[in-house]
Amino acid sequence: MLNEYGSTGIMLPTLGLGAAQIGDARVVEADAAIVLNRALDLGVTLIDTAPGYGLSEERIGRLIAHRRQEFVLSTKLGYGVEGVPDWTGAAITAGVERALRLMKTNVIDIAHLHSCPLSTLAETDVIDALERAKKDGKVRAIAYSGENEALHYAIHTGRFDGFMASLNLFDQRVIAEVLPKIIGKGFIAKRPAANHPWRFESVPTGEYCEVYWHRLQAMQLNQHGQAWGEIALRFAANFFGVSSSIIGTANLHHLEDSVKWIAAGALDVAHVDAIRARFQACDQDWVGQI
Repeated sequence: MLNEYGSTGIMLPTLGLGAAQIGDARVVEADAAIVLNRALDLGVTLIDTAPGYGLSEERIGRLIAHRRQEFVLSTKLGYGVEGVPDWTGAAITAGVERALRLMKTNVIDIAHLHSCPLSTLAETDVIDALERAKKDGKVRAIAYSGENEALHYAIHTGRFDGFMASLNLFDQRVIAEVLPKIIGKGFIAKRPAANHPWRFESVPTGEYCEVYWHRLQAMQLNQHGQAWGEIALRFAANFFGVSSSIIGTANLHHLEDSVKWIAAGALDVAHVDAIRARFQACDQDWVGQI
């Protein structure tokens, strides 16, 4: 199924691929090629990356540039350009050129300002630089990826075509506080599987999902005989206003399972309501995780 990204005319699949793991140098390039190409074959035609994702951008350019017309390309901007100060308009402009070169493309479909603080949005020329890149035809849509106060400020500017934020079983604030405010804008849900905290029997200290593990224990959700991954993806992907949900994986079986689960559609309304109720009952200022 394809959904329009706001009012941009860009069509996104319900499930997209986050390419952070694809960029991990420990992943053999041949395996990365298999996953990227299989994703496109399965209709997972949104590929989301960032300069901070290791070899990801380079591999996208090497491994699937020949299929560029088959997928929507999303990346992040604002940092990581040698010799250019981070979080400046110059970093945006140079970052666009870097991304175009590395990924062997003439245009970036969605360019996200990557999780910068509110002060960067309010006090620098980064949004101006994004708008110039769009005007010059190097970017089709400009977006903000982030959480909490900075996300709300970005929405308030009225200058972005879309947004990306965490939305999952344990990170639900955007459902009521963001999605109703951005009707007509695109929205990509990141971390729909919450970094899989159910993998751990005890506190995964220092792991990316540690905060979500504690929320999982508090909420005590009913699985109803379903795999956690299925519940998570079918929950996050089917709220009104969600254009796509991106999973990060370099594992072919995980990718194929996720496609199967998404194809099953939304969870039963009663199940969704129960999950929402548990979050609200347990919420102790559970802010969005960057």
